[in-house]
Amino acid sequence: MVTYIDIKELVKKHDGDEVTIIGWVKTNRDSGKISFIELNDGSTVNNIQVVCKREITTGYDDSIKTARTGSAISVNGKISTNKNNNSQEIIAKEIQLLKQSDEDYPLQKKAHSLDYLREIAHLRPRTTMFGAIMRIRSKLSFAIHKFFDENGFLWVATPIITGNDAEGAGDNFVLSEDSKNPIFDRPASLTVSGQLHGEAYAQAFRKIYTFGPTFRAEHSHTFRHANEFWMIEPEIAFCNLSQLQILIELFIKYITQYVVDECSAELEYFYTEKPFLKDRIDAILSSNYKRLDYIEAIEILQKAVENGKVFADGVTEFKFGTDIGTPEERFLCEEVFKCPVFLQNLPLEMKAFYMKQNGENKKYNGTNKLEGFSGVTVAANDLLIPGVGEVIGGSQREDDINLIEEESKKRGIDTSSISWYVNLRKYGYHSSSGFGIGFERMLMVLLDLNIRDAIPFPRVPGKLLF
Repeated sequence: MVTYIDIKELVKKHDGDEVTIIGWVKTNRDSGKISFIELNDGSTVNNIQVVCKREITTGYDDSIKTARTGSAISVNGKISTNKNNNSQEIIAKEIQLLKQSDEDYPLQKKAHSLDYLREIAHLRPRTTMFGAIMRIRSKLSFAIHKFFDENGFLWVATPIITGNDAEGAGDNFVLSEDSKNPIFDRPASLTVSGQLHGEAYAQAFRKIYTFGPTFRAEHSHTFRHANEFWMIEPEIAFCNLSQLQILIELFIKYITQYVVDECSAELEYFYTEKPFLKDRIDAILSSNYKRLDYIEAIEILQKAVENGKVFADGVTEFKFGTDIGTPEERFLCEEVFKCPVFLQNLPLEMKAFYMKQNGENKKYNGTNKLEGFSGVTVAANDLLIPGVGEVIGGSQREDDINLIEEESKKRGIDTSSISWYVNLRKYGYHSSSGFGIGFERMLMVLLDLNIRDAIPFPRVPGKLLF
């Protein structure tokens, strides 16, 4: 049996070493007596040049001379250093065309738009860009599991089919059933979050995390939203918001550093096209993250407007209850503090029903607030990262069963479907905190991507091609 070596491992070889590789043709230049083939096997962002000479290469015939882009070939030869650019290449002793690519192969040696590549998502991983994205995606996934494992967290596979709406936003994918022969005793949907189920396990294991697919039935066409994506949601018992923020900062820095260490070639590819990414990643790794109360943020933003600042979303007045959008988030972390920022202690009405209400000392009593807002804040935070805005949402959970029932009632949430979740508060539920981050959103932070390009086969409104 032939033993093939990954192209990424060739850097460990020396001139004269014999190797056998297998992969797909990127380009093929033939002069009649010699061919120069760029080959990639998916193990690295870098191609290897294969030099085929008529007088020394067995199998060098018309089939190899005309091997098209996308064709599969195997090569046996010796490592050599190209004197022109000091790069490795292989002088082929034997070459074999394993499968010729048809002439209509859609990925030719030219620039293709991202919109076009989304239409051929089954072939786009063969491009240099998507090869780099998917290798980084794989390493980032491993880094997440590694971080939580090293810190004593239990991974929990929370349900994909659920009977509750964790966020209370009503954007679930409802599963249709035969009304005469239903499978479940209540309406079921695809999960929007594993958090509620995660809280139950945190009350037994103290530190858990979920990492799995989630679904939102939103008709949104922005670059940040998709109908199917992956979420990471740790939950920690006996943990308050301040302790949670320490965990979030450690987590973000750990997984970012892991990608920097393991994917240097892929990152260099992106730095060439987007040099600002290096500064963004450096800021994530080297900064001390700022803690900023929502009330302080509102005051800063109002003063900025009074001093002539114009925000892209057109907001001209900031009061208690004003939703801080992406332009304002980026202003705070990029121009005011110049580092990642935890925007914390947010208005109750702007956040989910399960977040812990702050005491009277955290209640906003000023007159500068919107009608209908109570002035009550919750122990919640959004992590804002320069160049992006909000990336992570997290909170301490409400442990008072009366308050969580009262807030659910105010919002029209039927607690009968989540009675098990509410009743956790009756059985030793002292405290719990957790956060959620979209896996693709983290890739978007690191690589400045549209979410449609951060997932292998994107699910967005309008089309279901694959």
